[in-house]
Amino acid sequence: MAYEIPVTQARAELAELINRVVYGGERVVVTRHGKPLVALVSAADLERLESERQEAAEEQVIGSVSDIRPTPSAPGERRRFGIAAEHSPERRPEYGSGYGSEHRAEPGDRPPGHGR
Repeated sequence: MAYEIPVTQARAELAELINRVVYGGERVVVTRHGKPLVALVSAADLERLESERQEAAEEQVIGSVSDIRPTPSAPGERRRFGIAAEHSPERRPEYGSGYGSEHRAEPGDRPPGHGR
C-alpha cells in the first residue's frame, strides 16, 4: 500500500518524500480533497511499469493479428463475375496500351459504334 499525503503537506515535505521513495522504496500518493492526484515512484519502478505496459500492448497487437484469417470468396462469385473475380494487378495492361492509344482524335471523329 502506498503512503498517502495531502498536496498541501506534500509541498512542505517534498525533499523528505523523495528520500522515502528513492531510499525507502515507498510509493507516495499525493491527494487533493481525499482523492488521488499524482504518485511519486522511483525511476526504476516507472521504468518497470512502462516496460510492462509496452509488453501488454505488443501482446494485444500479436493477438489481434493472429486472429485475422483469410476470408473465402462468396459462393458463386467466380461464376457471377468470371475473369474479373480472378483479376490480379500483375495482369493489368500498361498505361496507354489498348484501344485508342495509337489513334489520336481528329475533328469530326465519332466514338466507336456511331457510323457516319
